[in-house]
Amino acid sequence: MRPAQEKQTTTGLNQLEQLKKFTKIVADTGDFESMRAYAPQDATTNPSLIYAAVQKQQYAHLLDEVIADRKRSGLTGPAQIDDIIARLLVKFGCEMLEIIPGRVSTETDARFSFDVEGSIEKARELIKLYEGQHIPRERILIKIASTWEGLNAAEQLQEEGIRCNLTLLFSLPQAVRAAEAKVQLISPFVGRIYDWFKKENKRDYTGAEDPGVQSVREIYTYYKKFGYETEVMGASFRNTRQILELAGCDALTISPDLMKELSESDEPVERKLDPAKTKDAKIEKLELDEKRFRYLLNDNAMATDKTAEGIRKFAADIVKLEKLVASKIS
Repeated sequence: MRPAQEKQTTTGLNQLEQLKKFTKIVADTGDFESMRAYAPQDATTNPSLIYAAVQKQQYAHLLDEVIADRKRSGLTGPAQIDDIIARLLVKFGCEMLEIIPGRVSTETDARFSFDVEGSIEKARELIKLYEGQHIPRERILIKIASTWEGLNAAEQLQEEGIRCNLTLLFSLPQAVRAAEAKVQLISPFVGRIYDWFKKENKRDYTGAEDPGVQSVREIYTYYKKFGYETEVMGASFRNTRQILELAGCDALTISPDLMKELSESDEPVERKLDPAKTKDAKIEKLELDEKRFRYLLNDNAMATDKTAEGIRKFAADIVKLEKLVASKIS
């Protein structure tokens, strides 16, 4: 056993605590109790998580409170439902910010993924609602899909001082465009990349050979070598092996189940990603315009498939949430 590992083992820290030494831990959940239990720095949600949360007894009151508060808004039909959902997302975010010391990511409507102005207006609406609750915009990240239009929207929002988290990101071209747009943070989806290659090639992947892990390593190395400040946050994990292979990444957003698993192990954690080790990487800078971006994304079957699928799934969960709200206000 190497001395560094021996020292970590004798400290009595579990793997989650060890990870916190060199990676920002972000809760990937709508569950407040798990945040209290595992003390992450930040939190991130998506429509699927919020939809699941409001159907649980302990969180159903949040939706009921928003509906009761907005009965006299004067809005009707789709506008009323949209208003309630936006305020529900912000209510969850505010509750999370009472627990965590850092930032919360709140997602725009996935149906705006190819609509620059729609994404911008929804982001401004969410920030205005947060500021109405005395939450500074520095504590909010607006999640937008990593389409060309989403990236353009994020670039403008960043210029307005609205920080963005580019989600549904599956390839280096998406990451490069995000860095050039000076977005605050990106969320490459490790598990969904793994899922695609496992299904496509009919084999499993572990450790450093995992395609999802390799994708984040590639992006991290590119960013650090060329001095980009955009944060890399690995997301969508299927197991703790993927997480541990990315120890040292700027941030990792982890589900409660996997945080629990990490907290129950005291095996040593080795830092795998380090900015100092990227300087000699033999990679060339990628030059992008819209035509080049769209071609490279189209040429990557996995990234094309998973970006489109992710947008469809998040949009479907927004529709489910709308139907739930409609049933309650009727």
